[in-house]
Amino acid sequence: MNDLKLTAQPRAELGKIVDKIRRNRMVPAVVYGHNLPSRSLTLDAGIFTAIYKQAGSTSLVDLSVADAAPVKVLIHSIQRHPTTGDITHADFYQVKMSEKLEADIDLNFIGESAAVKEQGGIFVRTMDKIKVSCLPADLVSAIDVDISTLKTFDDRIHVGDITLPNGLTLVEKPDEVVASVAAPRSEAELESLSEKPVAVDVANVEVVKKERAVDDETAEAAADQAKSSPPNK
Repeated sequence: MNDLKLTAQPRAELGKIVDKIRRNRMVPAVVYGHNLPSRSLTLDAGIFTAIYKQAGSTSLVDLSVADAAPVKVLIHSIQRHPTTGDITHADFYQVKMSEKLEADIDLNFIGESAAVKEQGGIFVRTMDKIKVSCLPADLVSAIDVDISTLKTFDDRIHVGDITLPNGLTLVEKPDEVVASVAAPRSEAELESLSEKPVAVDVANVEVVKKERAVDDETAEAAADQAKSSPPNK
């Protein structure tokens, strides 16, 4: 991947003023790091969105703030507008190239499973990412997982079976299942799924509720009358 470069401007305004920043097609952001003070920034929304599509959360970005020398950062997290999906905020983590970090790396499933192709099984992916430890320079955007080892419905791919690129150390438990193949549904199961649900007559249900309500009211009235009537001598 080519070097990713991003320029930001320092931001002094906080609080509700960020709405105005967003209306001007800018993204409010913050950059922080280990033993480093946090700084508030603004970014061009279009440029940052394009960079994020390339970098994701595991590719290093050269971030320049105003005229300062660029620093290496990861896009730690973003927030999106619930309706438009536009990025509304970004967090950057400034890394030290000599200091290891932990990151969640996407799994890229490749190859072909005989249990799926020849036996009609259903591929089941139970993990999309795995956590690793590495130096920032060793980060990768994804790790390939070959599913051709899934030849039967009893086969499993575990975290410990994944071949990691050089420099990456596994953080996850090695016995965690990453992928498997489930047997196809039988004709009886498919038939039961296609059966129509039992229809419920809503009108009758309402009538029963009303009758119960009347009975309850009658019982309560009788109880109140008995309490108010003098006892028989």
